[in-house]
Amino acid sequence: MNKRRYNSETAKQEIMEKAWLLFSQKGYSQTSVSDISKASGYSKGHIYYHFENKEKLFVLLAQQTMKEWFIKWMNKENEYSSASEKLYGMAMHVLYNYQTPLLKGGQELASNPESSTESLKQLYELAVIPMGAYRAILVQGIEEGEFKKGNVEEWTVLIGTWLGGLCQLTNTQDTRSLEPLFKKAVSMFLESIQN
Repeated sequence: MNKRRYNSETAKQEIMEKAWLLFSQKGYSQTSVSDISKASGYSKGHIYYHFENKEKLFVLLAQQTMKEWFIKWMNKENEYSSASEKLYGMAMHVLYNYQTPLLKGGQELASNPESSTESLKQLYELAVIPMGAYRAILVQGIEEGEFKKGNVEEWTVLIGTWLGGLCQLTNTQDTRSLEPLFKKAVSMFLESIQN
């Protein structure tokens, strides 16, 4: 590490920024703590001090990415006047924000048998954020009489898994070409819940 005044919060942020870039470019498995140390200019000891290990650092970055996803949605949400419009807007938000730079790394970590159960639990819990956003739209639709009364928890799981499943197509198809399919999915879903 070069000689500079050490600020713990600054160090943590700089390490996170460099780790995010490396995980995005190389994936989880191909990024080592040594790589992060070299890129950030901080020793491995600093990295272990702030994050304990590479796995926990990655999970923290994945959590931060999901929070940013949610903030982007919250900034867009008011553009839509009805719950139905919000579902269409959400479908486009999911489509265009699914392929995050850390997605591949998260899949690598999740499929690694050596990953800790705590890290896996934290990664899987990230699904709570979008599911909560879907649920809020559905509740709004019911409260405003736009949607019939029904099992909101079940509907949330259905729309979440439907959109999530469609997102797998972004691995093989152009994102823009998938817009009609995402819109059709929402239209079919709305047919079953609208008043």
